[in-house]
Amino acid sequence: MKKVLLIASILFVAVVSTACINNLAVQDLNNKAKAYADKGDYTQAIERLKSSIDLDPSVFETHYNLAVVYTQAEDYVNAVEEYKKVIEMKPEAADSYYSLATAENNLAVDMEQGTVRMQTDGTLYTPKADEISSQDDFELSDDAKQYISELYEASIANYEKYLELAPNAEDKASVQEQIQKIKDHQSGSDKQIGAIPEE
Repeated sequence: MKKVLLIASILFVAVVSTACINNLAVQDLNNKAKAYADKGDYTQAIERLKSSIDLDPSVFETHYNLAVVYTQAEDYVNAVEEYKKVIEMKPEAADSYYSLATAENNLAVDMEQGTVRMQTDGTLYTPKADEISSQDDFELSDDAKQYISELYEASIANYEKYLELAPNAEDKASVQEQIQKIKDHQSGSDKQIGAIPEE
């Protein structure tokens, strides 16, 4: 099963807030995070962005940047949580719903494939390489299956919210096609969710 690819280019949003006292430090940390992310060093980028949030948790762009870096690092557990914060801060930002939907969909795929697993207490974790190599013994719990279903439903709802907020989006047909693929997968008529076709 393939993961959904972001077709909208993810731009690293520059901090434009002028109201915070720590604006220069926040901007500097965001710039450093961008440089690390551009080199593929997502761990360092994430650390810089978390430090930026510690200085000023009210800056939308920093939260958005952190969600983007989690997405780039394929850490969809944290990406989902951060995109939810982004949407709380700015509920009219259409692209945030698209990105959240993509992260939710990819997390569901990772869980189905066993590269992200659910513990008995409901927390998610990434198994070690030797656990993944013993895929033969891997079986989803009922709770994991339920959570995967909820992720797919949330993904559909967020793609639909994206289309509601951006009714003239250039990728409208592709997003509608992805929604249908998720629905087909959930109904069992399609065992694989592929990437959104390129236009």
